[in-house]
Amino acid sequence: MGYDGSQESEKAFQVGLSMANALDSRLEILAVIQPGEPATSVSAHDALEHARKHYELALRKIVEAANGHGANVETSIVVGHPADEIIKRAEQSRSDLVVVGRRGTSSFKNLDMGSVSEHVLAHAPCPVLVTT
Repeated sequence: MGYDGSQESEKAFQVGLSMANALDSRLEILAVIQPGEPATSVSAHDALEHARKHYELALRKIVEAANGHGANVETSIVVGHPADEIIKRAEQSRSDLVVVGRRGTSSFKNLDMGSVSEHVLAHAPCPVLVTT
């Protein structure tokens, strides 16, 4: 499942956790850091490191919450375009289902569905559950 720290991704996490527990399966949580332009500048490097630390802390809390429910949870942080990285991870791990929130931290709040969830829905190699 994709996680970006938004309320929508928190809801997606709860749904994914419930499903993983009910089906006695593994839940993989992927946080994707989207690099700024240009990626070679020192400030971009600092921003990536800040984002990585932010996600490490957030994912640590999620794992603690999931462990309290006896869930099998794995987390990872990658750098790239969120939709592309979610799709790539689903392909690599042969996921049975991808869970994403309807919208994330995008600034395009007026869209019916976030561009990341829409792209994942259209291109994932497996079923996608979009939570609201």
